[in-house]
Amino acid sequence: MLSKNELEKILEAALAEGGDFADIFLEKKITTAIGCEDNKIERVNTGIDIGAGVRVINGSATSYAYTNDLSLHSLLQIANVASRAAKSGLRTRPIKVHKKLPHFDFDVELPPDKVPVSDKVGQVEQANKAARGVDEKIKQVTVGYGDTIQDVVIANSLGVFVEDRRIRTRFVVNSVASDAGQVQTGYEAFGGTEGYEIFKTHSSEEIGETASRRAISLLQADPAPAGKMPVVMAAEAGGTMVHEACGHGLEADLVQKKLSVYSGKLEQNVASPLVTVVDDATIKGKYGTMRFDDEGNHGRKKVLIDGGVLKDYMYDYLTSEKDHRESTGNGRRESFREKPIPRMTNTYIAPGKEDPEKIIKETKKGLLVRKMGGGQVNTTNGDFVFDVAEGYLIEEGEIKKMVRGATLTGNGPEALVQVDRVGRDLGFAIGTCGKDGQGAPVSDAQPTIRIKELIVGGTAHEKSAEKKGIKRL
Repeated sequence: MLSKNELEKILEAALAEGGDFADIFLEKKITTAIGCEDNKIERVNTGIDIGAGVRVINGSATSYAYTNDLSLHSLLQIANVASRAAKSGLRTRPIKVHKKLPHFDFDVELPPDKVPVSDKVGQVEQANKAARGVDEKIKQVTVGYGDTIQDVVIANSLGVFVEDRRIRTRFVVNSVASDAGQVQTGYEAFGGTEGYEIFKTHSSEEIGETASRRAISLLQADPAPAGKMPVVMAAEAGGTMVHEACGHGLEADLVQKKLSVYSGKLEQNVASPLVTVVDDATIKGKYGTMRFDDEGNHGRKKVLIDGGVLKDYMYDYLTSEKDHRESTGNGRRESFREKPIPRMTNTYIAPGKEDPEKIIKETKKGLLVRKMGGGQVNTTNGDFVFDVAEGYLIEEGEIKKMVRGATLTGNGPEALVQVDRVGRDLGFAIGTCGKDGQGAPVSDAQPTIRIKELIVGGTAHEKSAEKKGIKRL
């Protein structure tokens, strides 16, 4: 988008009035979104978003300016605006940037822009037909397809220069079943840092059928019991628990502001010895995978909790400077309009060694969770409430009748301490994580785990999308 010399000029202008650090983030994002509702294609939207943001950091103060105009003149103007806002009187020396190469790479077989829109519409129509064909009680089906091609250029006053292309594809089905005045919803989705080849390993028809079968099953389910009981969370439930009840509390900005229950607890036991929590941006194909973060740092794997001991937090540039350490490559932003902040990528509880089926068989009584819904968490104290989208009673080690309306209430650190069984499997889910008004694509995962005791509520709680820390796409 710009030459190295032009980037250097912009960075020098950004620090012309002083400051400790400056960076520029340029972005061109091409998106496609296809939606089906009421048995017909309601929308086929494509768009291009182009712009750049310039940031100047002076001590703990940050100034930020952005524009949709990528001409050198316009970018020098916003650099001057950011520079004056961060004025310190200390002039910088000439800046030279150098190309940084990724530590890992992955190929996209079928870039979305090379696939006809009619093919994408066909996948949506197939899922809709399959979902509606499950049962006559399916009254509504919503299907969504989306892909993104994001080209970025990142440069900063430390000499970093990065060029990257990010491609993501996602697919979601939501089915509504109704019978005798009762209404239930089933949801299923997949997505990743892949192109259209994602449909080689995921079937749109199967996703539609799965969503509808879940909705139909919930019509026949019994109301969930209430009380304290063991909870087995299957791998296919995804990692909502680790993402919400643990992950956000390990983001360094919340830690430094004392808004995290994990503040000041490095090298302390914060979970069961069976629990290891990892944030890994390098897993091929996952929705939160990235070669570079939005500050030009390499995507990497970080062990946050190791055998129950808190080992690290997730840092961007600003928070890492405050703690006098290196960024962990977790600086992310929704677009060029926002400043980067510490965010998760692919966050999971590492697999253990146990047979998942044995964990269930050796649970005398409890709740099996096979699909999580939305949730809320207070990062300051770790308290959470989660909806269970698909759950079953366990009696004498056997999976019994499906239940509906269950919620899980507890405290994140306390729940992790009570994990007493960890399976050798691992199941991922995708989402758009919301924080400070910004959305970021993430994956979360866990093996089959058993928590010795959680409060199970028998009444479902309605939550708006804004209250959900992680929004399922």
